[in-house]
Amino acid sequence: MRIKLDYGRTGLDVTLPDKNVVGPLQIRDAVPLADPEQAILDVLHTPTGTPPLAELAKGRKNACILICDFTRPVPNKLILPPMLRILQEQGIARDDIMILVATGLHRPNQGTELEEMVGPEIVKHYRIENHFGKKLGDHEYLGTTPNGVPAYIDKRYVHADLKITTGLIEPHLMAGYSGGRKVICPGIAALETVKIWHGPKFLEHPKADCGFVDGNPVHEENTRIAKLAGCDFIVNVCIDGQRRITWVGAGHMEQAWREGVRFVEGVVRVPVPTPMDVVVTSSAGYPLDATWYQAIKGLTGCLPIVKQGGTIILAASLSEGIGSPEFQHLIADNPDLPAFIQRILGKDYFVMDQWQLEEFVKVFKRCKVKVVTQGLDAATLKKCHVEPVASVEQAVADCLKEYGSDAKIAVIPKGPYVLPYVGA
Repeated sequence: MRIKLDYGRTGLDVTLPDKNVVGPLQIRDAVPLADPEQAILDVLHTPTGTPPLAELAKGRKNACILICDFTRPVPNKLILPPMLRILQEQGIARDDIMILVATGLHRPNQGTELEEMVGPEIVKHYRIENHFGKKLGDHEYLGTTPNGVPAYIDKRYVHADLKITTGLIEPHLMAGYSGGRKVICPGIAALETVKIWHGPKFLEHPKADCGFVDGNPVHEENTRIAKLAGCDFIVNVCIDGQRRITWVGAGHMEQAWREGVRFVEGVVRVPVPTPMDVVVTSSAGYPLDATWYQAIKGLTGCLPIVKQGGTIILAASLSEGIGSPEFQHLIADNPDLPAFIQRILGKDYFVMDQWQLEEFVKVFKRCKVKVVTQGLDAATLKKCHVEPVASVEQAVADCLKEYGSDAKIAVIPKGPYVLPYVGA
């Protein structure tokens, strides 16, 4: 069986034994919107739970629009133009509109990367700035939640007269689904907020996982923080495997987002009859597979269908290496993963991005991981607690020797965009 995995910008063709393969597990068919530009315009005029954007914009002195950073393939080139036009028609001057990149704790997006995200015309004519989560002075303190999370949110957004967010709704390894409230927290939250909200108190909860919303403490807490910051209007989309818009919604931060979540649940959840010996997966290609930090999402996404003691084979380009300097040091300083978990469960240890290594430990406890990549050398991969392999085919052959010639192999070409589960 010949299958193309999402890998970097080009994809990776692999050949797998037909008799062993379950799948490929794909996002269910959702018809792309025939006229996405018109669909976006329609929801701006007839949103869910709020007045139309034009009505909200009347009399406002300025506006701040949050957009995701380059790690999320949000079609901002389609979303932003009609929004910007409406704001200006309602009297908000171009110079009084800020587009703020919700980087969270990721690196800033600049130059050609920004042009790829929003288009050269918007880069040329509008003020676009990045959020810097490590600069506490750039944030407004909004209080501490009942769960002990100090809410620090970017002042540029907090003090804006009109607050608008955009985003993409897809499965998320901790918060259930992305989009909605998440572009505010962690998108424009300070490190002081994220380090508590992404701490073991929240992440070790069994419902802090893909596909869970109700009862998920990560989702509940960042919704609470986003409401403290305020949000007048959201525009969120869902996309298919070719990144075409399949759903668009706008309006109230929670109500409109919930509509999108219901749509996504009907598309991304895919069953397998029994747990799998092996799962071949990706991290959805560029930009999500650019770093090991992001690629871990490809592992956690398929964890529900892997047997205890099974193997995940991950193909990821890792073209930008491991990730942030903090994440690199974290891996280097914690060669013993069980000891790492004990360290973070204590009160005296914290390193930015530790939450992603914590998520990897959940994978490490359940199964083995083999990684196929051109982005990191074998020695570095071994330090990441995974086995480097030259090709997916070789990794599969090794697994068949280990688990037997009848081993079941699930294939997920688009990685974390699919939410697999064991069931009918």
